[in-house]
Amino acid sequence: MKQKILELLTEQDGYVSGQDISRDLGVSRTAVWKYIKGLREEGYQIESVTRKGYRMVSRPDIISEEEIRRYLREEVLPGKIRVFPVVDSTNEEAKRAYTEGYPDRSLFVSDQQTAGKGRRGRSWISPRGQDVFFSFLLKPDLPPECASMLTLIAAIAGVKALERQVDEEYLIKWPNDIVLHGKKICGILTEMSADMDSVHYIIPGIGFNLNRREFDPSIQDLASSVFLETGRKINRARFVADYVAEFINRYDIFLKEQNLSPFLKDYHRHLVNVGREVKVILKGQEMVRTALGINDKGELIVRDGQGKKTAILSGEVSVRGLYGYI
Repeated sequence: MKQKILELLTEQDGYVSGQDISRDLGVSRTAVWKYIKGLREEGYQIESVTRKGYRMVSRPDIISEEEIRRYLREEVLPGKIRVFPVVDSTNEEAKRAYTEGYPDRSLFVSDQQTAGKGRRGRSWISPRGQDVFFSFLLKPDLPPECASMLTLIAAIAGVKALERQVDEEYLIKWPNDIVLHGKKICGILTEMSADMDSVHYIIPGIGFNLNRREFDPSIQDLASSVFLETGRKINRARFVADYVAEFINRYDIFLKEQNLSPFLKDYHRHLVNVGREVKVILKGQEMVRTALGINDKGELIVRDGQGKKTAILSGEVSVRGLYGYI
């Protein structure tokens, strides 16, 4: 009901009478007043004038199912949308939802995570009210070896969603970190459950530093936010909707192709490692190689000093710049 009232208020430039809302939605005027009161408590500024009705003055930067759906096109709607003020991890929430029978492409969004994690079990600090964290529950008909490729698709979708908001040069540090002005603003962790020849689920978990204003001194040289780098504040609900559209469109193509060939040109355009010497760290051993790009499996192609080329998997190694993060 709140969503319908929000739609009515948003569609009108002026006032909407309580009587009209009551009639259109089939509820009492007292019920309308209670819903309006609840929306105000959530941060919506709604003006009311006797004999005129209600008018939307401003909307808060809150993450709610109603706000996300407001910006989503019908053709990219996920299976279900669940939004949490605080959750341990959106990936863990998606796993729990899988056991409860949630449909394919369900989306789990949180304003804050208390136990978020990155690659290799690293913690992901998640303050409230500034950034956004979400995961998809996917149940694709794919061989398990295709699962890791979705991480790269998630990164491309992130770049495109960011470009919709603020026109900047967003880059990808292979395989999946999104970088702005040399600092990490997004991390992606993809988890999977599968048998030898079939996938139960794939869960890409994505965290964006959007509006954060400060970082711990220990990481402020490595990580930043869109706000700190550009001075622009992003509407987080709209950003989630933009990301869903960008990801789902590419996911549908990937399901047909089952490789990254349709996305190679786009990915290389944003890949910060291309043509650079990188430090490849495998089982504690460091090797300097020149990064050439990726293949259609998402492996990074590197070349040693003798010209020998090798394809490396993201799960096997860590790749860093010679003189820092990138």
